[in-house]
Amino acid sequence: MTRVRDLSEEQILERILPLLPRGSATLLGPGDDAAVLAAPDGRFVVSTDVLVEDRHFRARWSTGYDVGRRAAAQNLADIAAMGARPTALVTSLVVPGDTDVEWVTGLAKGLADGCSPVGAGAVGGDLASGPCLVVSVTVHGDLEGRDPVRRSGARPGDVVAHAGVQGWSAAGLALLEAGLVRAPLSPVPLEVGDDVVLEDAWERLVAAHLRPEPPLDAGVAAAEAGATAMLDLSDGLLRDAGRIAAASGVRIDLDAGAFPADREALRSAARAVAVAAGLGDPGWGPGRADIDGVLDGWIFGGGEDHGLLATFPAGAALPEGWSAVGRVLARDSAGGDGAGVGDAAGGDDAGEAAPAVTIGGEKPAVGPGWDHFRA
Repeated sequence: MTRVRDLSEEQILERILPLLPRGSATLLGPGDDAAVLAAPDGRFVVSTDVLVEDRHFRARWSTGYDVGRRAAAQNLADIAAMGARPTALVTSLVVPGDTDVEWVTGLAKGLADGCSPVGAGAVGGDLASGPCLVVSVTVHGDLEGRDPVRRSGARPGDVVAHAGVQGWSAAGLALLEAGLVRAPLSPVPLEVGDDVVLEDAWERLVAAHLRPEPPLDAGVAAAEAGATAMLDLSDGLLRDAGRIAAASGVRIDLDAGAFPADREALRSAARAVAVAAGLGDPGWGPGRADIDGVLDGWIFGGGEDHGLLATFPAGAALPEGWSAVGRVLARDSAGGDGAGVGDAAGGDDAGEAAPAVTIGGEKPAVGPGWDHFRA
């Protein structure tokens, strides 16, 4: 096994650079002090994100390839959420000296495979040693003449719509934490209760956590269809919907029965996780305390699926891959401060601020989502 410390920086880069895609917008790739990219629109969209070991990923579950795919996905999704097409990534990697070089080359392969659906290039970056694995990615995108779709454009009467999967990443993480699936992507033939056995299909949920596949083309399609606001769902549906509500000065009401296909895909995993957590399994349980509560927590509070949430004018035809999941309402005068999800109890008492996001008109019964500073 070759460790990072056994090679010079130049030798490591010699192994990495041939694995990286060039991309259609790249005029000059790695090898000089900076890359050169074409920007035919005259503008470019830019975003950056970072993954820190044991905060955003766990090395015991995630291969270098997994982390590369995840790093590409979460950054490319930010560009798609602006209605732009991703063009290039620049990646900085901090790696301990005892890391297997195959982990690093796996990361490069993961970045390449993550970029391939949209033809984005991986055009350079930096490599340094440090006490833990850190991957930082800056991504660029091309608006192709369109206006950017911001978070602040939602208006009362708009339809709230979603593209991608919802709750899968949270379910995959829960399966891993409960020891019901062994990563990387290998099921354990483990029985966790009467009539509750591990299913091969759970690998799809774990894959959604380790290697999310955001609907990147849906961002451009939404922009072309007249989306009024849009963002990447990285921190959970409630928390991110609250960001659109705050930026747009509106309220968002999500349908309680939204995401039926996702609920069906997640149900057996939710049942197994509930049993493994000691919540009991009397049929489907006594109510929200187990199966329904787990499902709602994953659907409305689970993060890192990197689907897209957007608002469209009432009556607008939704692009392929988009489904209506709620509506935009006028902000109540009591909620005029833009309070986040769950900041207030629900607006029944005089002077009580209504939450910025509700589910079926009610205050959410689940937490607002992931917060990496408190996780």
